[in-house]
Amino acid sequence: MTSPIQTPFADHGDPFMPWPNNSPTPDDLPGIHDAELAQFPVELLAILQRETDEALKRAKAAKARLDAALTVRYATRAAEERQARGRDTGTVRFGDGDFTVVADLPKRVDWDQERLGEIVERIRGSGDDPAQYVDIAIKVPERKYAAWPENIRAVFEHARTVRTGALKVELLPQGGPA
Repeated sequence: MTSPIQTPFADHGDPFMPWPNNSPTPDDLPGIHDAELAQFPVELLAILQRETDEALKRAKAAKARLDAALTVRYATRAAEERQARGRDTGTVRFGDGDFTVVADLPKRVDWDQERLGEIVERIRGSGDDPAQYVDIAIKVPERKYAAWPENIRAVFEHARTVRTGALKVELLPQGGPA
């Protein structure tokens, strides 16, 4: 039986050699169950966290560079294809050698909230229901809510639901540079 720090990674040497001589790499992590990984020594978890963060940064930089190159190569042709179809945005397909290029230029629409508010009031004033035309959402920034007097917060409390995000854990060596 192996201890929690002895794991069988055959391509890293002796399958029962303990850490650090037989350490898993970030590439090994998808094959390790969460519960098993959680039992690794904190030093190894810190190393894996740092190496995974560095690999992610490298991968993001490589992806950004490749996406930029694809934009340089295909943006003009994609714009010409969209123009030929009478469209400013959307997906076009065209060939390049043995490949089909799928170029998508999403539509992003922003609405002037102040003007929309005026339009909604005009619709209401004419006796029509603005909900037939627009979705109306009321938002309360948490910083404003926290700054309100207690009596105002109490009025809004029943309309407020607090959800948590995902836990983020960072391992920092004690007494060393962070």
